[in-house]
Amino acid sequence: MTATMTKQSTAPTGTTSVAGTSTDSATELLEAMAALPAGHPSRATLRAKAIEAWLPLAQHLAHRYSGRGEPSDDLIQTASVGLIKAVDKFDPSRGVDFAGYAIPTIIGELKRHFRDRTWDIRVPRRLQELRLAISEANSSLLQSLGRSPTVADIAAHLKVTEEEVLEGLEGARAYNAVSLSTPTGDGERATELGDMLGGEDGEFELAELRVALGPALATLDEREQKILTLRFYGNLTQSQIADQIGVSQMHVSRLLARALTKLRGQLVDTY
Repeated sequence: MTATMTKQSTAPTGTTSVAGTSTDSATELLEAMAALPAGHPSRATLRAKAIEAWLPLAQHLAHRYSGRGEPSDDLIQTASVGLIKAVDKFDPSRGVDFAGYAIPTIIGELKRHFRDRTWDIRVPRRLQELRLAISEANSSLLQSLGRSPTVADIAAHLKVTEEEVLEGLEGARAYNAVSLSTPTGDGERATELGDMLGGEDGEFELAELRVALGPALATLDEREQKILTLRFYGNLTQSQIADQIGVSQMHVSRLLARALTKLRGQLVDTY
């Protein structure tokens, strides 16, 4: 595929070829297809010939995006889908050259492919598009400034805030995830990244419960607090508690049940 492929609209009549067909002839296929009604039996044949004629253009554009982590076959297939969309939607009556219409359509399809299918962690489409814009701005500014652009440079170039640029850079981290099997450490004490991740700690939940327990206990009267303290901190039996406060064991049982019901209600309201 030569560089002249992207300049088909300026080539002399019949000189630039696409899949062995001159660009004028390929355009004539599209014009002939557009002149036929949707159900005409010849329309499908013309459509297939037009797609085949312009397929090298799609392949050329797909190769421009190679080396970015996606298989070449997938890129060519994606570019071909963009070409088919361009063929189906092209309107010769508007006077627009097909190559000028097809190229941005195909490139748009390729960009959507990278935006929608190559993120290891799903992030909002807004951040995906912002990441692409930041990447393009960074390359452009690197050449024009002669140095690495700052966040402020990129923000001014894209006409967005610095906070939005930082958000886009943060979201870009989701583009490539690191495997939990990635080795870490030196050769003698090598381990996997997943081994360094902490597990769930039940003490956190208990700590929150202890914090909430203080205000809940304060809602009980003095005798109820004393009974709970003797039962759960002093580990006394109900009979031992009854002897200490001078009531029956049955009454201690009722007071204990009432106090626990109050505490439960307070903690449920808290959470």
